[in-house]
Amino acid sequence: MKTLIVDDEPIARQVLRDALEALPEVIVVGEAENGKQALQRVGELKPDLMFLDLQMPVMGGFEVVRKLTGAQPPVVVIVTAFDQHAIQAFEAGAIDYLLKPVSEVRLQKAVERAQSLQDKPIEIANEVARIASAAMQSNSAQANRKIVGRNGADYFLLDPDEILAFQADGELVWIVTSKQRLMGTQTLRTIEERLKDQQFRRVHRNAIVNVNHVRKMTSLSSQRWMITLSNALQLVVSKRQAHNIRKILHW
Repeated sequence: MKTLIVDDEPIARQVLRDALEALPEVIVVGEAENGKQALQRVGELKPDLMFLDLQMPVMGGFEVVRKLTGAQPPVVVIVTAFDQHAIQAFEAGAIDYLLKPVSEVRLQKAVERAQSLQDKPIEIANEVARIASAAMQSNSAQANRKIVGRNGADYFLLDPDEILAFQADGELVWIVTSKQRLMGTQTLRTIEERLKDQQFRRVHRNAIVNVNHVRKMTSLSSQRWMITLSNALQLVVSKRQAHNIRKILHW
């Protein structure tokens, strides 16, 4: 089976490639580091099988699935680091997945299952449709999930609307609410990816804000802004992010 690997992490792609190349029934024909590139590779290489990461910059895995076209799309195997609840949701939809780090046994089973679908375009198309449907359900579930913040031995479960901003301080990430600052449990990059379809936007390499809590924008120069949040916290918007912030706030 001609196989395409899609993951934004070079090491993850190499590990998966090494494992796949040990299987005689698989030929790795290409790699892609984001969803947009993945769609281009599918058009060029016409793979039979695609191992697809979900969380990637530019375009995530779910969006790739929604945009797959053609008479015979590849069999899609989801590669994910989602928690067990999300995995159970995939299982309920009869969608194959691999949980990072990928085990050899699960990889072999995924390839065998893909082989059973080979030359069955209708079944493959139905499989892709089920993944797209699961994507919509997953996005809805993600929107309702809590954000975890820590203060000493206490862990707080926060609704996204409660959070004004996330601020990075070296390796630490702080969650800013109207009442307190809590220590985050994820990196700023992970938080940005998780909340990208909601009301949060990066304004600086060290800060993500809830645009619903922006109360004032002050021009510092032609390309630099100061934003004031509902708790009076002030943050400088970097030149790189200024355009996006103005567009989000309809300026």
